[in-house]
Amino acid sequence: MTQTAHLWLFFVLVFGIVILPGMDMAFVLASSLVGGRRAGMSAVGGIIAGAVCHVAVGATGAAVLLTVMPSAFNALLWVGALYVAWMGLSLVRAPFAFQANPHAAPRSALATFRQGALTNLLNPKAYVFMLAVFPQFLRPEYGPVWVQALVLFAIIAVTQVAVYGAVVLAADRARGWLESRPSASTRVARAVGGLMVLAAIVTVIEGWRGT
Repeated sequence: MTQTAHLWLFFVLVFGIVILPGMDMAFVLASSLVGGRRAGMSAVGGIIAGAVCHVAVGATGAAVLLTVMPSAFNALLWVGALYVAWMGLSLVRAPFAFQANPHAAPRSALATFRQGALTNLLNPKAYVFMLAVFPQFLRPEYGPVWVQALVLFAIIAVTQVAVYGAVVLAADRARGWLESRPSASTRVARAVGGLMVLAAIVTVIEGWRGT
């Protein structure tokens, strides 16, 4: 396999993983519906920042520790799932989900960015990818590992921007419609919050590892 074909295969795998609904996508969707395009893109930026850490872990081999220590992986799994579930429940219970709340200051872009980074860092799916897939694409014959890691990260980042950016634009367009329809806004807020809780539950079920 040529290096070009090698990179295309990596892109196909990354695209397949990113496009599947999960914790990151649920957070981007919720942020966009609540705060609009700016909040959505801040969430995407945070997720990409989290991906930097994942790539560093995968490139240095530190992810192997999660393989030999199932209890550590399971702890990460629960922390991440509970965090996303908490955000989902907060969205379900919020009285001003997709409408302007006269009693609360809007969340800053930096706060959304930090929350997006934390969501990604606590996403076990990303660690599974770094354990099972990422190391296979670091080949000595293709040059310095750090250069290859940068190229692979660029593919991950561009894919996330494309997929999650599309989610942001779609959610931002829907937000205006929801703001003028309180009853529909409440139903969609509960649905999105439920999606986040469901993503957390599925993450735990699929990612749990026996000791």
